[in-house]
Amino acid sequence: MSTHTKSSRLPVRAPFWAQILAGLVLGVLLGWIARSQDVSWLVTTLEKVGGTFIGLLKLAVAPLVFFAILVSVTNLRKVNNAARLASRTLLWFMITSLIAVALGLVIGLVTDPGAGTGLTPADGAEPERTGSWIDFLTGIVPTDVITPFTELNVLQIVFMAAVAGIAALRLGERAQPILTLSESVLELLQKALWWVIRLAPLGTVGLIGNAIATYGWDLIGKYATFTADVYVGCLIVLFGVYPALLAVAAKANPVQFFKGAWPAIQLAFVSRSSVGTMPLTQKVTERLGVPKEYASFAVPFGATTKMDGCAAVYPAIAAIFVAQIFDIRLGVGDYLLIAFVSVVGSAATAGLTGATVMLTLTLSTLGLPMEGVGLLLAIDPILDMIRTATNVAGQALVPVVVSAREGLLDRDAYDTVHASPVDEDPADATPADESRPIPAAV
Repeated sequence: MSTHTKSSRLPVRAPFWAQILAGLVLGVLLGWIARSQDVSWLVTTLEKVGGTFIGLLKLAVAPLVFFAILVSVTNLRKVNNAARLASRTLLWFMITSLIAVALGLVIGLVTDPGAGTGLTPADGAEPERTGSWIDFLTGIVPTDVITPFTELNVLQIVFMAAVAGIAALRLGERAQPILTLSESVLELLQKALWWVIRLAPLGTVGLIGNAIATYGWDLIGKYATFTADVYVGCLIVLFGVYPALLAVAAKANPVQFFKGAWPAIQLAFVSRSSVGTMPLTQKVTERLGVPKEYASFAVPFGATTKMDGCAAVYPAIAAIFVAQIFDIRLGVGDYLLIAFVSVVGSAATAGLTGATVMLTLTLSTLGLPMEGVGLLLAIDPILDMIRTATNVAGQALVPVVVSAREGLLDRDAYDTVHASPVDEDPADATPADESRPIPAAV
């Protein structure tokens, strides 16, 4: 028998999106069985599988963020008008966050998410970790170089990496050995994390299954309006606001964007980690025609500061929910404060699973009871999936919009973006992918 005949009979590997979908279906099924039949060993197994997957993602977070930010800052020296690109990126981060928080406020005001839940202030509890403006501002600068890595304080890691990157730029050629080492370490971390990403379908089974087995559908029913508000708000941002921005501001086909970015969006939905998804987000952003040097700055920067789901839609609706449970009336000034916190304080979420710190920052700014956070902790994992998917979509969207407006976007690459890049190892990128020239910014 010929080699060709043998190879033609090899099973075809399902695309990544299909593997994720199968994991979702299997996870729901196993979770339902574990809960309805009270199968304790299955609950434990699902918890361990999901926990191990998230643990593997978090294992690489600290060094990945440090070296990604350091390298991204130094890569700006290869881009024309780097300061202009950085400022435009930040501006569009703020614009999209403002739109998202406004949408969240409208949805919350129209639907009254705290009404009819049966919850009372007694059901709440203060969180162990809270956020305040003083903590936020003073917490940016670390007291030593070790603690931010051991305690996973992403904001402090970003600060140190940015300082190191700027210092390297100032040193010029003398810093080249460090930059070469940093780029090699970053590639190593991304390669290892790519293997973890390939385990996402299995992690999906554990994460979704454990959520169903632990919380069941009763919890979702009690928070039905609030859950629907968050999902509807995020979905409108995803499939309403973002396509409109692409069509109007970037003059780009929204369908092509989702075709290219979908692998990162679906991984974010499962993993609930913007930072864990970051290598894939950067990969799909480059595939969409964004220059590599600019994408390597904008995506890591966005993965730690750009949170339209966790820091805009969610805290807006959550603040209204908590105010209604505690029978506190919010005024126009309070809504403006929510918008201000969402646009300025989103870095407090730091790209990790959950948005508790951002919520406590919002509640403390408004003077709302911190016990309100305890009302939402149980439902948080279910909400965090759609919030993170929205975050990551925004982190890929802004570089596309900025590149298009500055004349840097490779329109041919964008218009012909093809199959899921998660099915390909980034180490197998062709030289053409790695060396596409960057035109001068207009």
